Amino acid sequence: MAAEAKQTCYEGSSVQSFQFYLEHSGEHKAILQFVQNILPGEYKRIGAGKSSLDVLGVGSGGGELDAQMLSLLQSTFSAVPISADIVEGSTQLVDNFKELVAKTANLKKIPFFWHIMKSEEYEKQVKAKREMKRFDFINMIQMVYYVDDLEETIKFYHSLLKKNGRLMIIIETEKGGWDTLWSTYKKELCIDAIIEYRSSGDVVTCLKKHGLKYEEHLIPNTFDITECFNPSSKIGESLLNFMTARDHFYQSFTPEIRAGILDLLRNKCSAEKDGKIFFNSNLSCILVYA
Repeated sequence: MAAEAKQTCYEGSSVQSFQFYLEHSGEHKAILQFVQNILPGEYKRIGAGKSSLDVLGVGSGGGELDAQMLSLLQSTFSAVPISADIVEGSTQLVDNFKELVAKTANLKKIPFFWHIMKSEEYEKQVKAKREMKRFDFINMIQMVYYVDDLEETIKFYHSLLKKNGRLMIIIETEKGGWDTLWSTYKKELCIDAIIEYRSSGDVVTCLKKHGLKYEEHLIPNTFDITECFNPSSKIGESLLNFMTARDHFYQSFTPEIRAGILDLLRNKCSAEKDGKIFFNSNLSCILVYA
């Protein structure tokens, strides 16, 4: 889960844990494949007749996905100036993003404005100014787990959209593997950076409450968690650490809770294929209209 300090951003060992998860889960690949299919059409609708385009990334992490989406926007509107504001709480991940920009030729043409802070701090700063900068496209990928107030966060960022703008929220899908795990073991898991687990269903409830027009798309994804059931596997333990947001899965829970989590992962969150166990890591992409 991409992120935003309770620790609400990835720093130190949690950066390594996050990168390990990305390598093994295929999550970014699944998201990228989806956005490459859907965003060109959305971008054409968003940018029609505009002389400049402004993008905001919230909880953008190391920028791997933002960089691809900005490149896609550039290729859709090659003659239109683009600016990018980035809100990210992790200094380490912002440094990674800056390195990525420095070595990507087309991104050097885009002025970047870095806001190294959590989402709530950015909201305070913006509201304190007399003039709010507005955006044509705002993306919030795997970050709404870390905000204090989901409803207020969505209202705020939606208020920053320009005419024909889109707010894109990508989040774990309702009743998927992550939702099942974190909802079942809410008491044991929601104690640190994530104090209230959220899925796509919570976002949709907020949007409906405020009468906001949206469309929801499924991003299918699974990944192999077979190693999680081998207590001597380092890969399995590293995956369990990330999936439960702990540094040491085996030391963090009682034997009963550990056994319950493993049973849930195998029997309620996953499917078996060719002798391997694949975790249901489906995501939802929710596009909110201005």
